[in-house]
Amino acid sequence: MRSYSIKRGHKPDLNALIKKYFGVEGDVEKGMDFEVDGIGKIHMKKEKNSLLIETEPVPSKSASVDIIKRWNDFLFDATGRTAKERKKLMEKEMLGK
Repeated sequence: MRSYSIKRGHKPDLNALIKKYFGVEGDVEKGMDFEVDGIGKIHMKKEKNSLLIETEPVPSKSASVDIIKRWNDFLFDATGRTAKERKKLMEKEMLGK
């Protein structure tokens, strides 16, 4: 499971973003499970100021660059951080452990 910290001051409507990007409705505060072609099974939950995401790949019919772009766009809108910023935070966490 990966934890994505939400940028200070960034207050997204995560449920609306999930519906916009993946067409799924639920309550991310309680935790939700859904499946996306090209990514697989996703479990997502918001805890405090972080978004916890666990993915389980499944064989997909339509893996493409568009899916990766949509995923990165979702993470940017959800966390307020670019892919480069998320990578730096992940590297910093790995060095700290």
